[in-house]
Amino acid sequence: MNVDDVDSITVLGAGNMGHGIAEVAALAGYDVVLRDIEDEFVQQGYDKIEWSLNKLAEKDRLSQEDADAALARVSTAVDLADAVADADVVIEAVPEKMSIKKEVYTELEEHAPDHTVFATNTSSLSITELSEVTERPERFCGMHFFNPPVRMDLVEVISGAHTDDETLDLVEDLAESMGKTPVRVRKDSPGFIVNRILVPLMNEAAWIVHAGDATMAEVDSTTKYDMGLPMGSFELADYVGIDVGFHVLEYMHEVLGDAYEPCPLLSEKVEAGDLGQKTGQGFYDYEDGEGAEVPHDEGSEGVKNRLLGVMANEVAGLVENDVADPAAIDRAVKLGGRFPDGPAKMADSAGIAPLVDALDDLHDETGEARYEAVAYLRDLAQSGEGFYGDGDEGSDDAPAFDTISVDVREGVGHITLDRPHRLNTISTELIEELSTAIDLFSDDDDVRAVLLTGAGERAFSAGADVTSIAASGPDALTGTELSRTGQQTFGKLEASDMPVVAAIDGFCLGGGMELTMCADLRIATKRSEFGQPEHNLGLVPGWGGTVRLQRIVGTGRAKEIIFTADRYDAETMADYGFVNELFESENFETDAFEYAKQFAQGPPVAQRLTKRAMHSAWEDSDAGLEVESQAFGLVFTTTDLMEGVAAFTSDRDPEFTGE
Repeated sequence: MNVDDVDSITVLGAGNMGHGIAEVAALAGYDVVLRDIEDEFVQQGYDKIEWSLNKLAEKDRLSQEDADAALARVSTAVDLADAVADADVVIEAVPEKMSIKKEVYTELEEHAPDHTVFATNTSSLSITELSEVTERPERFCGMHFFNPPVRMDLVEVISGAHTDDETLDLVEDLAESMGKTPVRVRKDSPGFIVNRILVPLMNEAAWIVHAGDATMAEVDSTTKYDMGLPMGSFELADYVGIDVGFHVLEYMHEVLGDAYEPCPLLSEKVEAGDLGQKTGQGFYDYEDGEGAEVPHDEGSEGVKNRLLGVMANEVAGLVENDVADPAAIDRAVKLGGRFPDGPAKMADSAGIAPLVDALDDLHDETGEARYEAVAYLRDLAQSGEGFYGDGDEGSDDAPAFDTISVDVREGVGHITLDRPHRLNTISTELIEELSTAIDLFSDDDDVRAVLLTGAGERAFSAGADVTSIAASGPDALTGTELSRTGQQTFGKLEASDMPVVAAIDGFCLGGGMELTMCADLRIATKRSEFGQPEHNLGLVPGWGGTVRLQRIVGTGRAKEIIFTADRYDAETMADYGFVNELFESENFETDAFEYAKQFAQGPPVAQRLTKRAMHSAWEDSDAGLEVESQAFGLVFTTTDLMEGVAAFTSDRDPEFTGE
């Protein structure tokens, strides 16, 4: 069976994950049966799907017609036989207990058609053990969505010991058809990829505080600001639910041994019922206190190296045991954990050898199994290489990009900000790669226009990656240099001889909006939102916004946008003159390319000279007029002018060559 043969999907369990998966499947066009053990549970799940679809329509993420059509594809059931009678794929999302899941699969095997593929949404339990309850272990795999399924892009596709390749290919294709990014986990291993990294990291943070080696504030300040992770370790535990991580850790401890022994700090919280935000009390107080207020200036280099060492050890273990390669691990953790960079790349940046030294020191001091470096990590340290080798990948004329993607087609050099897991926020690495890509286009005679877009469906760019940038610390010189670097890189687009088009879909905020100010033309979907929120953070626009915005919309409007720090819809920004043209969201990628392509077919010499004349006039209108007159004279000497006149008289489209 392949994905084209899948028409009907049954989701077992109508809780948060179950109804979310059902909604995603229905949005992808599948007929979905949502099943739970009681009518009340099923109805609650269905109601939440309806609410979510209506919210998506309200936010213009889809039309109301599409929302209604998706809901119409969802039916409900309590009787298991009825629920799976026509199922091509069953996705199980019942409570995360091995005994409960085994009971479900024993009953499911009795009623499901012979061709049906079984996929479990378990976050850590053994795929192999669950599959052996059934008579179809070769057509059984893990399909681990992340919460909330509607918003999170990652799906871990996990092979059990008996799973055949056809099943894995089918489920990967199914995830892609739902608009998700599948990452294959080649071998059944507790925690798979993301939880195998995040849960031991949470556990180590707890052990650090339990041992009195650092305070909770120091640990969270380190993880959030020095390492640039989305949340502090304890803040994340509270957000996810301390019990959730603890139970995964218990399972890892049972299967993998003493290296995963849960810290008493975690078990004490679970026993007391202080599970985090959902109970109002966890490591932070959400009822009587102010919740997770993480200081930005209490980070510790020792804590950072300790956490990075433990994380690198987990990555090495996964690679050594052929669970996944470094690239898959990094992709999964960036998507599922919202890390700015993957853990393998973070370890390479820190240096494998010093991380192994830190682990060895801890192991000598404590004797704890969790600090024993795995053989593969030690081999990397001794070889002087990292997870990605010596870092010299690819040729000089074809640099590898991590935060953007680049291609050239029909004269259009296309740069995509490619950090959808972080809403395409702009990091220092992205600025460096953007600078390289602009230089490549400038030297490429095949590139006649530049198109800027953002990956994913939510944002062109939501601004600067504040958490990763804040890792550099509150230093005035560092901040000044960061501003200048961004200004210089963005300025390359403004100074480019080629027309530059920014195609905006979704959030376009802060530094992302400043980037679009360097484009010659801006187009946007009607659902897009704009704003300069820097004043809400106590910042000022630092990548040219104070200068360029007023040139585009006028000084009064620019001050309004910056001082209010409000969000502005696309129609308002079009009225202000910031957006040249509005489009519907559907087919925007194609529309944006066609829009840019028309400028790639224009006369390069005339375009270059026109930009120079207009930019000269910003500071001095007389100087601009002089540049214009010289430019007018220069184009009289070009072959392009002759081609343009010939095409006009022959009633055909010109073919300009830039000569």
